[in-house]
Amino acid sequence: MPAVERYGLRVTLLAIALALVGIPFGFLLQQVLAEGPLTRLDLAGARWLHLLVVEHPVAVVALELVSFTGKPIFLTVVIGALSLWLLRHGHRKLVAFLVVTSVGGGVVDSIVKVAVGRSRPEFDEPVATAFGNSFPSGHSMSSLICYGAVLLVLLPVLPVPLRRPAIVGTGLLVLAIGTSRLALGVHFVSDVAGGYVLGAAWLAASVAAFEIWREERGRRRTHPLTEGMDPEVATGT
Repeated sequence: MPAVERYGLRVTLLAIALALVGIPFGFLLQQVLAEGPLTRLDLAGARWLHLLVVEHPVAVVALELVSFTGKPIFLTVVIGALSLWLLRHGHRKLVAFLVVTSVGGGVVDSIVKVAVGRSRPEFDEPVATAFGNSFPSGHSMSSLICYGAVLLVLLPVLPVPLRRPAIVGTGLLVLAIGTSRLALGVHFVSDVAGGYVLGAAWLAASVAAFEIWREERGRRRTHPLTEGMDPEVATGT
């Protein structure tokens, strides 16, 4: 790709990332810091969900199981297992993509949590507890980043008829994890929404960086959402 086109691609990707973070995430952050109208809806939503599950211990157990699939320790196992498989097949660049994307996302989440310093919801009869600050939801952000990255890496080796169900299934899992955090009473709605927005922006930036790396080494431009991060994985090249 000529230098001018590479520069244009970088500018376009930067604009997309800024739009993803600056507009929706900026709005959510402003509402949280200023305790705007959205925070009142947050509190009402948290109380409503809490009342739905507080007297149903079986539902609480189910929600905790779903929530566990978004915990750092579980995500580490998922990323680690896939990374070992990729190393065995010589795909070191994809391993770097997975590790940098997942670890970097965790660092960003921690920095934002400390900077905002929002307390978690409080109830007289809590059904679950969580440590640290509330905004953004680490489970929501990390699950979107990690499962999204895993999906994009594995997409090329999946049969074409299974790719759309895999995308839908991954999306539903990520949504279920965020919903479980709300129902367990450890996050506000804006925490989960903020986690999704920031996670999507970070994942998009990571994918964009990998795509630029491919093109600078003479490989064709790909469509990650339809054919995955590195289509050559399917052929072993």
